[in-house]
Amino acid sequence: MINPVSRNIFRMFILILFQVLVLNNIQVSGYINPYMYVLFILLLPFETPRWLLLISGFAIGISIDLFANTLGMHTSATVFMAFLRPYVLKVLVPHDEYESGTYPRLYYFGFTWFLKYSLVLVFLHHTFLFYVEVFRITFFFHTMLRVMLSTLFSVFLIILSQFFIYRKQK
Repeated sequence: MINPVSRNIFRMFILILFQVLVLNNIQVSGYINPYMYVLFILLLPFETPRWLLLISGFAIGISIDLFANTLGMHTSATVFMAFLRPYVLKVLVPHDEYESGTYPRLYYFGFTWFLKYSLVLVFLHHTFLFYVEVFRITFFFHTMLRVMLSTLFSVFLIILSQFFIYRKQK
């Protein structure tokens, strides 16, 4: 059995490599920029302490920034997402609470719950990231279109990864 810490570190490196080598080269007319590296924050265990969430968000964000030469934009957006994750989990809590030892996966909580969870957090991340990138209110609607299209495509990739990579453990 693989240690959960080493599994998460391995997942972080795989997501960084996939983001840097594949997804950073995908851009559709400047409107769709897929950011799948946020899956790392989404899939951390429920019991992850808040301080570790923030450090994890910082670590993966600064890694993407170093490769993309974006001067802290991904770091700030990922730390923002990690900060809001516990609050989003409280709002989306199922009627029978989160069981100890479970993870926020599609197979544990169903398609609808995972779709809401990933849509909310990815939308918040992308909104923060794209508005920090533009840093002007004059491009509000153009940037919001980019946020929405990129969020939809990123969530599509995240859900697709749940079907192909993660299986329900028996």
